[in-house]
Amino acid sequence: MKFQANRDVFSEAVSFAVKLLPQRTTLPILSGVLIQATETGLILSSFDYEVSAQTEIAADVEETGTVLVSGRLLAEIANRLPNAPVRFSTEESRIIVSSGSASFTLLSMPVEEYPSIPQISSESGLVPAEEFAAAVAQVAVAASRDDVTPVITGVQLEVSENSLGLVATDRYRVAVREINWDGGNNASGETITALVPARTLQEVGKTFGNAGTISVAITNNDDRELIAFTANKKTVTSLLIKGNFPPVRRLFPDTTPNHAVMNTAELIEATRRVALVLEREAALRYSFSADGLTLEAIGSEQAQASETIDAVLTGDEIVVSLKPQFLLDGLGAVHSEFVRISFTRTENPNKPGPVLITSQSSKEEPSADSYKYLLQPNLLLR
Repeated sequence: MKFQANRDVFSEAVSFAVKLLPQRTTLPILSGVLIQATETGLILSSFDYEVSAQTEIAADVEETGTVLVSGRLLAEIANRLPNAPVRFSTEESRIIVSSGSASFTLLSMPVEEYPSIPQISSESGLVPAEEFAAAVAQVAVAASRDDVTPVITGVQLEVSENSLGLVATDRYRVAVREINWDGGNNASGETITALVPARTLQEVGKTFGNAGTISVAITNNDDRELIAFTANKKTVTSLLIKGNFPPVRRLFPDTTPNHAVMNTAELIEATRRVALVLEREAALRYSFSADGLTLEAIGSEQAQASETIDAVLTGDEIVVSLKPQFLLDGLGAVHSEFVRISFTRTENPNKPGPVLITSQSSKEEPSADSYKYLLQPNLLLR
């Protein structure tokens, strides 16, 4: 194999290919990046049996061939090469990578032991890339990070005729968002679901956020349920998480007559300040009244804090206790100047129900954004 490629293009392609690989793997072969030099250019791939990444780039290929090399090492080398074309060649089991006066010799890995990269031939639909990336960032923060219950470590994608719903939960909160979906001739009217690992989906959102349009394919191939995202000659595939995602949409109230509206940035800053005196995992007390919103933190005996900000309350006065970081996660996903916090009731009058966080375009008008974040309050501090 022998080729020459643009340094920046090659470096970006290698970085993309290895981005989703685990930091540690029990099989060293899976830490490699597969480089195929064809008459039309290069194909770089990686696969760890759960996630794959593949990209095509242009190159001047003198000799075609296929080679497997340590992915992260090649990515670090490519990222630090001088600003000159990359020259890549193989001699028996050695790989020579050079640029300008810099030269590296690497050992190749056995290509024949590398697993076959998943191939997705069908297309389920298209989503606007920027909107998809924003929705993933809003929703994935609510996914669980506890691998003990894998089914809630993912984001549930729910495809209907012309919309794509994203849902995530970690049992303490639920985040949902709807975006446009173009099913083309594949629109069947049936709802299709796919439970995708949150980490993979977040990387897809970051990588393809400026791609214009993302092609999404959901397929069942040889008892392996896969989802594929493709844009700009890049493809990421992922195994879907098996199991039944909890029916959390039914937790959202139909109406919320009791609610408060306040400035999003003011609430974020006040929460961060008052939470400084809290011990770990402690909650903040939020008291909503006609006079505004008062935040109170009862930390150790040496430190307490409180602050009052403007808030427009509709309905009864109410006090809830919320974990500040969970609240900040929801507020950070509200892309509007104002935020609305709506209150629900439970059968126990002394125990408030979940609070619903949505965006507001003004103090009076709800935003057209479909983002919703439901947060379960702690028991009131006594």
